[in-house]
Order: sequence, then C-alpha cells, then structure tokens
Amino acid sequence: MAKQSKKNALDSRKQDDVSGFLQKLHSLPRVNVGELKGRLLFCLDATASRESMWDQACQIQGEMFVETKELGGLEVQLVYYRGFEEFSFTKWTSRPDDLIKDMISVKCLGGRTQINKILLHALEESRKGRVSAIVFVGDSMEEDPDTLCHIAGKLGMRNLPVFVFQEGYDHVAKSTFVQIARLSGGAWCNFDSSSPQQLRDLLSAVAVYAAGGRRALLNYGKNKKGEVLRIAQQLK
Repeated sequence: MAKQSKKNALDSRKQDDVSGFLQKLHSLPRVNVGELKGRLLFCLDATASRESMWDQACQIQGEMFVETKELGGLEVQLVYYRGFEEFSFTKWTSRPDDLIKDMISVKCLGGRTQINKILLHALEESRKGRVSAIVFVGDSMEEDPDTLCHIAGKLGMRNLPVFVFQEGYDHVAKSTFVQIARLSGGAWCNFDSSSPQQLRDLLSAVAVYAAGGRRALLNYGKNKKGEVLRIAQQLK
C-alpha cells in the first residue's frame, strides 16, 4: 500500500507540473498567423547524462512539423552544448529530415552546462529576425543563477518566451529553471524520461503554439484529446 500511495503521489505531481506549464500559455503574446512560419529554437543539453533523452528526442521531433503543417508550418533551429565549451547550432529548417540528420550526427559528451550561451544565442537570433518561442530540455544547472535570470529578463522584454522542460527533480536546477521561464514570459514543466509520450505531447503543443497561437493550441487539444485536451481547456 505504501508503494502504491507513493506512486499515486508522484503521478499526481507530474500531472500538476504539466497542467501548470500549459496553463501559463494563455498569458503569452499572440503569434500572428499568416504566411510566415512559426520559428522555434529547439535547445538541448547534450552532455553525457542526456544520451538516452537525446535518442528519444530524435524520434519525437518530427511530430512537431507534422502537427503545425496546417497552421502554415514550422521552422526549427537545433541548438545544443556538450563536452568542453562546445556550443553549436544549425541553420533554420522546415524539413524534418534535415533536423533528424543533424541530431543523429551528434554524440553526447560529458561537460558542464552552458545555458547562458543558449539564452544569449536566442537574443542574437531575435535581433536578426522573428523567433516565436524557445524550448530548452535539460536536467541540471551548473551556472550563476543571477546571470541566467538577467538574460531571461532581456528575452522577456523582447516577448520571446522560454519553455523549460526539466527531466528529473534536481531542486537546484528547478529553482533557476522556473525563474528563467517566468522572467522570459514562458513556462517550466517537469517530465518523466520513462514517458516519451509526455515529452512528445509537450513539444508538439509548443510547436503548435509557435505556429498558430493560443487558439490553435486549443483546437489541437480538442483533436489530440487525452492530456493535451485536459490542459488546453484551462486556457479559456
């Protein structure tokens, strides 16, 4: 009984995390829908601890393009860090095959986090042209929180929300991740690496939001049903 109660409590916490994440979407700036594609920075921690999640993300990411096709499409730029001070990003692409090729060519390497470089890169990209949203998937944070929060605040001033998907329950990382999301006008959500479907739904939901705004996400939730529908209904 004790094990079952603990499992139920954990499941409830996960549902609350995901619900809270998508509930915040209603307060974000609207994305103009038209001929322009939604543009999403897809940022990943590629240090050694992320290897299994990287493989999952390779399989999942193509669905982001599929779900946004009828909304005018999606352009994605892959951004990642790994190893010793290695930070890389690809060209913007609207082709799932190109993104998959880029991702499978990357091997995870041990190293410290470089989240500050991701946030600074996002600022630079937003100065060059329109960026709809940022997704960051990681599990830890080994940098100065105040520095990261300062950059996140600058992103918020540019109406560029950061959606942080945290694997696991590192409390030090969570404290900073939550603040990054809040200051940028985005949202934080915890997810379970043993549930690829959860990450798939979250990534697809943000992609739909980036391409079509809040109304598109609500419509997506009605068609998708399940977890996405239950959360999207909170956006009224």
